[in-house]
Amino acid sequence: MKIVLVFIVCFMISRDVQGENPGKPLLIKLPVAFSCVGRDPIIVENTPVIFNGQLLMVANLRSSVKGKEGESYLYVDDILKGQEITRFGTGHAFVSAIVDGPNLNVFALDFSNSGKVWESNGIDRFVTADLKTWKQEKAILPEGEKKLFNNSVCKDETGFVMAYESNLPVQWCFRFARSKDLSKWEKLPGLVFSGEHNEFSACPVIRYIKPYYYVIYTHDRMKGHNGWLPFLARSKDLENWEHTPFNPIMEATKGEGINNSDFDILEYEGRTYLYYGDGDQATWGNICVAMYDGPMKKFFESYFPEGETFISFSAKRLIK
Repeated sequence: MKIVLVFIVCFMISRDVQGENPGKPLLIKLPVAFSCVGRDPIIVENTPVIFNGQLLMVANLRSSVKGKEGESYLYVDDILKGQEITRFGTGHAFVSAIVDGPNLNVFALDFSNSGKVWESNGIDRFVTADLKTWKQEKAILPEGEKKLFNNSVCKDETGFVMAYESNLPVQWCFRFARSKDLSKWEKLPGLVFSGEHNEFSACPVIRYIKPYYYVIYTHDRMKGHNGWLPFLARSKDLENWEHTPFNPIMEATKGEGINNSDFDILEYEGRTYLYYGDGDQATWGNICVAMYDGPMKKFFESYFPEGETFISFSAKRLIK
């Protein structure tokens, strides 16, 4: 697979910063995009990581061609060199990653048996210390008619937390699970994140900066905005949440189609980089990058200024 860096028209600052909402933190969309050449270009899901001193992108190529969904796979790129390092995980997609000590841990949806993402075998964990030898094991299994898709993992004070996307009880929403070792996972019963109004809440990325968990997720289309939108919320306990008053934190602009979605986040050399997907939600998508000029802690805190009153809502649900 050949990955190239494509220049697109997306260098801008948030329109809110330009006058409509002067207090909104400044995000700069960089004028670049990662795109796949010569293949069905669905490469939206990704996680940038620093592993063994290298700046890497863990990503997937997910075929959308009918009858060829099983041709999907996972891969790792050296971001600075623009080169593929390794390819693995045939029949997997919707990827995320986390570095823990000497190991790179990758989580992805397994649909290798059916070839169809709607008929998945749950979320698998791949772990490696050298990017050559991978151990694979099952992490999260679907229950009943629940379908699983995107996921994200962060480390907190007691272990690890996963946010994983489901189609029930709201299409889409996400749930949570905990692990001490990234291997054995326990789902948290009764918690379903579906926004303020029990609404479309997809593709979460979760991070923990004491005392808060933060999630950036994809909100449904809204009047007066372009397409699907990234929302930001925080919680101390995964049950009680607050929205930033600056939602949506971004939106698609010229050259980006109708969505800014599937976010992941990285702090690198004192700045925060948001990797996200653009596209048309059907036939094409690229990985784009926005930058906040400061560390991740400051990035998240700037969206919840002291003295502000925030919209609160609960993820507690009565679930069978």
